[in-house]
Formats: sequence, structure tokens, C-alpha cells
Amino acid sequence: MTYVINERCIGELDGSCVDVCPVDCIYEGLTKRYINPVECIECGACLPECPVDAIVAPAGGPDPAWVADNAAFFALPLPGRSTPLENPGGAYGTGAIGVDTPLVAGWTKESK
Repeated sequence: MTYVINERCIGELDGSCVDVCPVDCIYEGLTKRYINPVECIECGACLPECPVDAIVAPAGGPDPAWVADNAAFFALPLPGRSTPLENPGGAYGTGAIGVDTPLVAGWTKESK
């Protein structure tokens, strides 16, 4: 298991976590960021930087729904895309992806 970004990140694209990630594994969707579970080295540099405490360490017992959602961002074709993002080797080269997973896209204030 790797670090996971949960629902607290929806609508919060501060980017402090991205700036400190030594392997550039935090990708930007439309309204939320996602940690690539294959590229993450579990260093924890991102944890203290998140202004909304949305990043959960493996030992912190992240909600399985958000573990699956973060993995799906990379493993499944996202809306409007024909192939999965997979492991592009760093978010800097891909830029903002511009779409979210179905879970995040369907998230509303009432869901919280």
C-alpha cells in the first residue's frame, strides 16, 4: 500500500505536496490530486505540506475506497480517455490531466 489522497483534497489544489515530492508522483486531476501507487517511494515528504490533511500514510489506515480511487486514476481509462494513464514516470511531464475519477467527479458537498 502507498500514500493516498482522500476527499479533503477535492477543490484544494494548493500544490505544496507536489513541490516537495522527490519522485514527482502526485498528479493533478480536475479538482483533486492523486498519488501514483507505483511511482511513490513512501518517503512521507508530502504529509506535512498538505494544507487540508488530505494525504494519509499507509500506517494511518486509509479508507479502502480512496485507496481504490487513487489506483483507478492510473489503472483505468479516465472519462474522455481511451487508455489508462498508467505510470508515466512523473507528473511534471504530463501536466494537469484535467479529469477526475468517477468517484471524485460525482462527489458533492452532501457526500461529505
